[in-house]
Amino acid sequence: MRLSEGAGKYRVEAALHATAEGYILHLLGGEKPHVGAVVIAQPRPSLTGDGSISCTTSSLPLLGHKDDLVAKPVAEAIAKATGQTVVAIAGIHIENATAAELDELQRNVEVLTAKLLRELEG
Repeated sequence: MRLSEGAGKYRVEAALHATAEGYILHLLGGEKPHVGAVVIAQPRPSLTGDGSISCTTSSLPLLGHKDDLVAKPVAEAIAKATGQTVVAIAGIHIENATAAELDELQRNVEVLTAKLLRELEG
């Protein structure tokens, strides 16, 4: 499955691949899509004991990168929704991005996440 949100340098794209034991997610965008972080989210019963699902998540950002900050919530949302492990590879970059530009990218990632979840449900 491939979905995108936004336009120009604010465009983010997700490619989600189902495997026999989970999902592989590519989350790329901005002016320079790249490998900036790897995130692994494994769903499990919440430690609260209330029957909800939580995740054990590991993040590995490359030196100087913060792509795990956007990849982690997406990977966890998919893992919780599907009950499957998700490995996300993320790289979204705008050169010398302002706070407003980062906010725009974040909004696009959030909309893209909602689209992914709807597709997985349907």
